[in-house]
Amino acid sequence: MDTPTNNDWRKLTAVLYEKPRDSKIFGSAEFDVTDVEAFIASKRKDNLKITLTHVFLLALSRGVREAAPEINSYVRRGRIIQRESVDVSLSVLGLDKQMSSVKIIGAEHYTLQELYTYLQGKIQHARKGEGAQAKKARNILAKTPWPFRQWLANLIRWLTIDMGVSLPLLGVSPDVFGSFILSNLGSLGMNVVGYPALAPFSNVAMVVILGSVTSKPMVVDGQILSRRVITISAALDHRVVDGSQIGLLFNFLQRIVRNPSILDEKPL
Repeated sequence: MDTPTNNDWRKLTAVLYEKPRDSKIFGSAEFDVTDVEAFIASKRKDNLKITLTHVFLLALSRGVREAAPEINSYVRRGRIIQRESVDVSLSVLGLDKQMSSVKIIGAEHYTLQELYTYLQGKIQHARKGEGAQAKKARNILAKTPWPFRQWLANLIRWLTIDMGVSLPLLGVSPDVFGSFILSNLGSLGMNVVGYPALAPFSNVAMVVILGSVTSKPMVVDGQILSRRVITISAALDHRVVDGSQIGLLFNFLQRIVRNPSILDEKPL
């Protein structure tokens, strides 16, 4: 269905820009996670072994739903299509050192406890290479000789992204990656700010990278204190997202990092 905010600007950019190789927005922001780490430590004492990935996955999902629902949409044949739920693909490093993913459907409805319970088994299965549907298409493309590989990739992209056709035998669909992709490079020990790609085989409007956490001096209530800080970077599809939605989502995340216990509550 069309989003209520399908205004003239969005209709115009949907035809002016091509599928995100032209219409990307890149940005990064620092978040003080000192209180979040204390919150996580208290949860771990209660045997809820959550991480910053759980916290930010849930915070981003609720932020997209409550603060910036325009992000939860995509373009098909010049029309802005609004999704009904916030579905998230979490990138996972497999045992073969290849990236896989876990998809959380309706992530905005979870509590931290529910998200932790759901992901426990799913991440282990993904790391073993089980259930990674998108790998089917990737493997087929990798085995296809050049130049037929490019032709086949264009055909799959046209059928799924442009025409909205699902290809179950290949494990791909117009919404195989959901609303947005989250990857925690910081968990791999990478102390960098990286700007991700918006994959042409996806209909996501946002890809988010969590960096590593570092200590740095910050001014808090007029005092210079050592604080724990994480850098979050993102690539967004400018056909459906502009600065106003990014600002709303940023402000929502700031509210969560100041009071992470909100994520314990079941959303309405």
